[in-house]
Amino acid sequence: MKSRTVSMAKRGFNFETTMWIFTRLSALAMYLFALIGVIGALIMGARTQMNMADLIRWTFMPNPNHVLNTNVADLVPWSTAFWKLTGSAFVFFAASHGLHGVLSVIEDYLTHPGLRKFLRLVVFVILVVMTAIGIYVLWTS
Repeated sequence: MKSRTVSMAKRGFNFETTMWIFTRLSALAMYLFALIGVIGALIMGARTQMNMADLIRWTFMPNPNHVLNTNVADLVPWSTAFWKLTGSAFVFFAASHGLHGVLSVIEDYLTHPGLRKFLRLVVFVILVVMTAIGIYVLWTS
């Protein structure tokens, strides 16, 4: 039996292809934001003012409250809008990346169309709520 080939012109882009690409790019974005968090913290003095656990906690959620119990003397550089925007982007990419993984599992294993549609809606609501709560915590602390 001969395998079927479809030309690139006929394949096109659909939602699944776009989300597949987004998942790969969001993983790269999370690595980038984590690297920015580590380098930024080390530049601001984390090497001598905090332990590794606090540094990692800061890296993945740049919340100024994460450095309160360390030896950091001045919290002002740790609570700028740059870090809040970086944290907000990290929260968005992490939530959407993870919940797209959940959506992929739902699509692969559930066959009932009504249940799949309902769970897609549930995943979208969870994404919006989780992102909103994460960004609220970052900007109000």
